[in-house]
Amino acid sequence: MSDKTAFLWDEKCFWHYGGNYALLSPVGGLVQPMVSGGLPEAPETKRRLKNLMDVTGLSDWLDMRHAAPSTMEDLLRVHPKSYLETFKEMSDNGGGELGLRTPFGAGAFEIAALSAGLVTEAVTLVQTNQVRNAYALSRPPGHHCLPDFPNGFCLLANIAIAIEAARAQGLGKKFAVIDWDVHHGNGTEEIFIDQSDVLTISIHQDRCYPHDTGGTEVAGTGAGAGYNMNIPLPPGCGHKAYLDVMERLVVPKLKDFNADLVIIACGFDASGFDPLARMMCSPETYRLMTRQVMDVTNGRMVAAHEGGYSELYVPFCGHAMLEEMSGSEIHAEDPLHARINGQQPDAYADAFHQDVISRLEAELRTHGVLA
Repeated sequence: MSDKTAFLWDEKCFWHYGGNYALLSPVGGLVQPMVSGGLPEAPETKRRLKNLMDVTGLSDWLDMRHAAPSTMEDLLRVHPKSYLETFKEMSDNGGGELGLRTPFGAGAFEIAALSAGLVTEAVTLVQTNQVRNAYALSRPPGHHCLPDFPNGFCLLANIAIAIEAARAQGLGKKFAVIDWDVHHGNGTEEIFIDQSDVLTISIHQDRCYPHDTGGTEVAGTGAGAGYNMNIPLPPGCGHKAYLDVMERLVVPKLKDFNADLVIIACGFDASGFDPLARMMCSPETYRLMTRQVMDVTNGRMVAAHEGGYSELYVPFCGHAMLEEMSGSEIHAEDPLHARINGQQPDAYADAFHQDVISRLEAELRTHGVLA
């Protein structure tokens, strides 16, 4: 097995757009268009991560690759034909909007299929032992997309498509998805809710987005009972709370499940400078959470980029994660370390967070998710 880290990306993914919004409000009436392109889910956070890697030299450590778009056969394993045909038709005719907060322009179908293809190829590379681990700079993201209902900037369920493609090729039977995007991974949850061979874990800010999903009581149905773990955290959680959640809740479940492959839905919007959430994580948080996963998997894992909306801070969070994945000594110093470090919770707040984690642990045991 190669000890390299693959990085999959494509310039065309940066060309996806949904410019008929101003932040989260549709353009029209007194709401004028934004010069930046409209949606918080914009290309610059991802492009600037790639640029930072090039400038620091981290790109030279990585196995830089492209990938083919997911085929219609790949997509149909997760999404119904009716949805894909409607999406394709609208994409061919200039774009529009389906579902909730998923506007798109011309050519979005092909770009979304390419985004799913990057994740699928990342899984294939790891499962065929061509690389030790892999990072897909996928855009548009995918973890909110239900089979027939795009949602929250997500048009295709990238990770689910990759898992089903791998299973169809005999490249694994059991998969675990750790979603540490600050928003609940409701799409991935819905797709695998009744399956025992895909463990889905979502660490998210409680009732941030979507507002009505993500509770601990949603633990899986039928054969999948006990294989969906929701960890809703109160606003203000940061470095220590996230590491403790990983140690106390996530890692034991991972060890017990013993997946053929762990996939991280790595949104960086739990950072302390994200405009769409109220958490306090830093690049060091993501570095150490990655280390916690790699300690369980012997370094084998796939990361699929999801959210994160600070153009300044997302690149440093992603760079730290990739430093850890690749074992590179190249380091991008966190320009906001002092500000984040000075705002970490005091002893009272830490005690509160520990109480929260203990409560969540008890609830997850009650619902049969933890032993």
